[in-house]
Amino acid sequence: MVRLDANLPHSMDEAVIDEIKCPPTSLYSDEPPLETDFHREQIDLLIRLLKYWWRDRPDFYISGNLTVYYNEQQLKQRDFRGPDIFVVLGAEKRDRRSWVIWEEGGKYPNVVIELLSSSTAAVDRGIKKQLYQEVWRVPNYFWFHPETLEFAGFHLIDGRYEAISPTENGLLWSEQLELYLGIHERQLRWFNVEGQVMPLPEEAERQAKERSQQRTEQLEELLRSQGIDPNQLPD
Repeated sequence: MVRLDANLPHSMDEAVIDEIKCPPTSLYSDEPPLETDFHREQIDLLIRLLKYWWRDRPDFYISGNLTVYYNEQQLKQRDFRGPDIFVVLGAEKRDRRSWVIWEEGGKYPNVVIELLSSSTAAVDRGIKKQLYQEVWRVPNYFWFHPETLEFAGFHLIDGRYEAISPTENGLLWSEQLELYLGIHERQLRWFNVEGQVMPLPEEAERQAKERSQQRTEQLEELLRSQGIDPNQLPD
């Protein structure tokens, strides 16, 4: 019988350790700075809107300009791929330094959005599209140019990307998020299933306050019609 804990030659021991080395964890994002204010503001807008829209959902993660680490070869070659915006469903909603596939149960993004620029458009339409289709298998891929307003979307069908047909208003449907994407006032915005633009958080709160005030006024009018002074009601 061979004892598994028998002393091995030092060189062999190191070789075995090298073979069973675990992949690194807690990696920091390593992305270049954004090119323009248009790109930064667009990323912040989409993230802020979806976080507010899904504020009661605990099972999604959205981020932008954050590195996605998907294999060790990528680390060695420093071939980092950080989508401008990506959404992962079925993920714990918490802050992260980066998205590390082997720390997240093998989960890849469900949706990726790239913001085109003169220096990145060819890569986003070519190498990145191929990566998202063939390696990451991202179900929905969109790109948008904040200056020229070029906008396109693709869904993965039988392993290949096919263009998403726009609605009459130019909206593109994401079956992953069950939301539309479209251009509103020269910015890329989320739209609900009825095709209505998702309001900014401050707009949504203002509208909710106005609706509450209207209901209060309607109730007071109803009480007065019954001869009841709403100001004299007990606390």
